[in-house]
Amino acid sequence: MTVPVEEMYMDRIREKLYCSKLPSGLEVFILPKKEYSKQFAIYATNFGSVDMRFSVPGENKVTEVPAGVAHFLEHKLFEEEEGNVFDRFSRLGASANAYTNFTTTAYLFSSTSNFYKCLEVLLQFVQSPHFTDENVEKEKGIISQEIRMYDDNGEWKSFFNMLQGLYHRHPVRVDIAGTVESISGIDKDVLYKCYNNFYHPDNMALFVVGNVDIDETMELVEKNAKKNLSEREEEIKRYYPEEPPHIHAERIEQVLAVSQPIFNIGIKDTRVGFGGSELLKKDITTTILLEMLFGKSSQLYQRLYDEGLIDDSFGFDYTAETDYSYSMLGGESPDPDRLYEIIRQSVADTKPENLTEEDFHLARNKLLGRYLRNFDQLEYIASNFISYHFKGANFLDFMGLLEQTDLGSVRERFDEHIRPWASTLSIVSPQQRKEG
Repeated sequence: MTVPVEEMYMDRIREKLYCSKLPSGLEVFILPKKEYSKQFAIYATNFGSVDMRFSVPGENKVTEVPAGVAHFLEHKLFEEEEGNVFDRFSRLGASANAYTNFTTTAYLFSSTSNFYKCLEVLLQFVQSPHFTDENVEKEKGIISQEIRMYDDNGEWKSFFNMLQGLYHRHPVRVDIAGTVESISGIDKDVLYKCYNNFYHPDNMALFVVGNVDIDETMELVEKNAKKNLSEREEEIKRYYPEEPPHIHAERIEQVLAVSQPIFNIGIKDTRVGFGGSELLKKDITTTILLEMLFGKSSQLYQRLYDEGLIDDSFGFDYTAETDYSYSMLGGESPDPDRLYEIIRQSVADTKPENLTEEDFHLARNKLLGRYLRNFDQLEYIASNFISYHFKGANFLDFMGLLEQTDLGSVRERFDEHIRPWASTLSIVSPQQRKEG
């Protein structure tokens, strides 16, 4: 092993994280857990569906690519000249997967044996693209079918209709897979352009967690790393359209073959444009706030449940990204409009001082308990670490930042984020309800 490895002791969670950076710019993170029988690795690029306009180091022009390229690339990398990568992992007794979201594309596997062979397969196939005119055209047909399938998915359509209600121009309003029309504009040149720039090691990270040896892992990574590439002096510049603070539409309704109306309520966050630990703090503060307002212990939840307007499908979440953020509530309801009216009125009647110390501690303790329970799941640690690493934060700081959060910061967050004029309602209704 020739590359230095830095040891970081995470005092609050009593874990040691080992970090290294290869000459190519690839950052490697290893979190050994010797008491586990499993291993998990995730190899990811800071490239997602919203990255459609960019300029690369050495070029002065802006490149624009069709919606769906990041997802298309993910599909194509699993396909080799001879066979499928999934089969290679299966023969080694491992389970492999991949995902593309708005900001990240990740390739991952979990194993209980043959970890180092699996890690070698992971590193090799992600670094070995094989795009031809023929296989790209064939993939368009496969992905078009996938897009059409999701067009009939009530939960998926309710979610994206909500995003289209919140955002005027930001590409987060576009389906991650693109559209049948947009992917028709993808060819091998577009794929290689995106691959060569976004899959450069300096735009990627590898996170390994579980029962692994640090030296053996690093030696294998160094051996299989791209040695002909060095870290670039400039970063890729990404361009997103200017997004106004107000929402695009107050209400969107669509009819699909669903048994019960599905709803999503989105609240647009206008405090954006930063990453790092400040973004992680905002995520924590907002999640506590949502738990206080809409959690099962809240009066509002109890009222909605007692009136039969929500059931166990009801949930809420906050998405914190550098260039956009939003809160979301969703589930099934016999009367989404009535539910929305009650929520809006309840929020309008709430003042920051109505948020009590008792409710704050209940919500914060619930979040802490969830974090500690999930910390036993290797995939949870790895995917969250990678996600926040690309935003300039260390997810392992979560517990310390959570303990530093106080009621004052939650009240401030309520004032700046929970605004009725910044919310939208998306409904997917059954045919008979719309006709009635």
